[in-house]
Amino acid sequence: MSQAALTIIGGGLAGSEAAYQAARRGIQVTLYEMRPARQTPAHQSDRLAEMVCSNSLGSKSPDRAMGLLKEELKKLGSLLIPIAESVALPAGSALAVDREQFAQAVTQRLQAEQRITIRRSEITAIPVGPTIIATGPLTSPALAAALRQFTGTEALFFYDAMAPIVTAESIDMDVCFRASRYDKGDTVNGGDYLNCPMTKAEYADFYRALLAAPPAALHLPGETSFFEACLPIEEIARRGERALAFGPLRPVGLIDPHTGRRPYAVVQLRQDNSAAALYNLVGFQTGLRWGEQEKVLRRIPGLQKADFVRLGQMHRNTFINAPRLLRPTLQTRARSDLFIAGQLSGTEGYVGSIMGGLVAGWNAARLLHSEPPVVLPATTMAGALLHYISHADPEHFQPMKANFGIMPPLEPPVRNKQERYRTYAQRALYDLAQVLDYTALVSA
Repeated sequence: MSQAALTIIGGGLAGSEAAYQAARRGIQVTLYEMRPARQTPAHQSDRLAEMVCSNSLGSKSPDRAMGLLKEELKKLGSLLIPIAESVALPAGSALAVDREQFAQAVTQRLQAEQRITIRRSEITAIPVGPTIIATGPLTSPALAAALRQFTGTEALFFYDAMAPIVTAESIDMDVCFRASRYDKGDTVNGGDYLNCPMTKAEYADFYRALLAAPPAALHLPGETSFFEACLPIEEIARRGERALAFGPLRPVGLIDPHTGRRPYAVVQLRQDNSAAALYNLVGFQTGLRWGEQEKVLRRIPGLQKADFVRLGQMHRNTFINAPRLLRPTLQTRARSDLFIAGQLSGTEGYVGSIMGGLVAGWNAARLLHSEPPVVLPATTMAGALLHYISHADPEHFQPMKANFGIMPPLEPPVRNKQERYRTYAQRALYDLAQVLDYTALVSA
């Protein structure tokens, strides 16, 4: 009798987690990753689970939406979340990782799995038989065309942007200061973030230069549509002069030790590698032309002589119309043995991608074992995300990150926000414990 087999397309966060989950349940997995034979506009290596836009997986606090989702994933037996914690960098109350160490650790772990075969080649058509497509926001044009043909509709897409990275030694620490908002994180060493303070005049100068800078040409088809949770700074700036000061440049919770006062605006830099040699500009996704980009960014106090090892760039992010196409099990409605996971399904963000891979890998294994698929309760953060993408209004669907707003309301209602979030988390973890067969879930 031949062993049950599963094809997974895409070696990113979702595909890597899916491969591990299926393999540990006795499934023979073939994981296809087209890099390095065919690169994407954003990736820089051939490693699995490479993170490209940021190095943060959000809050570590279980009473925050992203923290709750990570806690659920650990209880579900995730591979990637514990690896992320093992290569964590200082980031206050957030989980940030050394991207190279993270990708290397995931790659080595999957290469060591006897039931996983990794093939470095591009898949241009949807395979026959049990398959998980987890090609992410940078799905190749050929496979995207195959998806459009399968779904009978045009695949949706939006443009996304990556933040610049600078060397630590090029940051002027006579101007910048180290601190975390409200003194969270590593207070012994001053804080986990480097902060570039701006006066009102410096902010106005930066704002005018940003609006005047020409964007890079986008040689991509279709209407330009940005995802709200990852807007380029120039798009935020166009919404009003103070939009940045109330957004990624908000100064709340920070006091400049040089002046003893809260700055008018602050650009925060977060450690990007374990050697603390690189820092990325938090929330500074941008699609400006590279030459103009440097001129604008050097107007930020403390970055006048910054050495940019990566400038911001934009790329196309593809996702399907999940409410029309997917069940909350991540199976396609038209074909029960075809799963779509990760950002391609509309679960936005790194942790949402890992969650989708876990659920798809788990349910694909159950399908191959002739067991019914699992639908996680909507009172859990993972279940709420999967319910949202499969039940949202298909006419106005946009990707969704973990947040308490998509969860069923509490009965009775809790007025205090902090207490309400804690209660959401308690309910989620209790309901997760009630419905999961932990023996089957965590066994090899």
